[in-house]
Amino acid sequence: MSNFEEVFERIKLATNARTQVGLAEVLDIRQSSISDAKRRNSIPADWYMKLFERFGLNPDWLKKGSGPMYLRTELGYAPVESTSPVSAYEDVALYSDPNAKAEVVSIYSMRHWPAPGTADAPKIEGKLSIPLSFAAPSIKVFLLDATSMEPLIRKGAFVALDTAQKQVVSGELYGVYMPHEGLVVKRVYLDATGSSFILRSENSRHPEVTLPVNALAESIAGRVAWALHHL
Repeated sequence: MSNFEEVFERIKLATNARTQVGLAEVLDIRQSSISDAKRRNSIPADWYMKLFERFGLNPDWLKKGSGPMYLRTELGYAPVESTSPVSAYEDVALYSDPNAKAEVVSIYSMRHWPAPGTADAPKIEGKLSIPLSFAAPSIKVFLLDATSMEPLIRKGAFVALDTAQKQVVSGELYGVYMPHEGLVVKRVYLDATGSSFILRSENSRHPEVTLPVNALAESIAGRVAWALHHL
């Protein structure tokens, strides 16, 4: 079996890309590029980088079948040269299931969330490995640094906003930009008059906030999609 075929078999095992067409979709390249690589019997270096960035696949495992299939730490994926208390990887068989694949995403700061209408980007504070099904281009993840949503969402939880969902559904959770505070998570209700929204915390010690409909529409960062708690 050639070097290309060996690596291709490992890529298929890890990504479920069973054909050259499927592999082209995974790597976001033309199918002709795969045919060229097969003809040269050589895997381009950028394939390894793309597979690491998207799936956390170990380049050494892809090339030679040595080491763990996946590399990760609690902050995301990183090289692992030996088993130690600060590194962990799961059994290869678990990752043959497409529902068990993961992606590394950025963790954004609530305190440094950009004000509406500005061109600034949220400040990145770290990385997190999440299930691939939890990730999407519109998902932004942050570390909740307040107790306002306890006990529903505890301080220190990773919370995801779907920034594509800004249309308010009364009673649902949203990320809202507040001057001098940055991003906050609130349950949003339309008041009886239909002219204002009530922003309510789960923690009764935090007061309600009322905003005019137009003001809230400008301040909504997205709808809460999911939250991950530490034990």
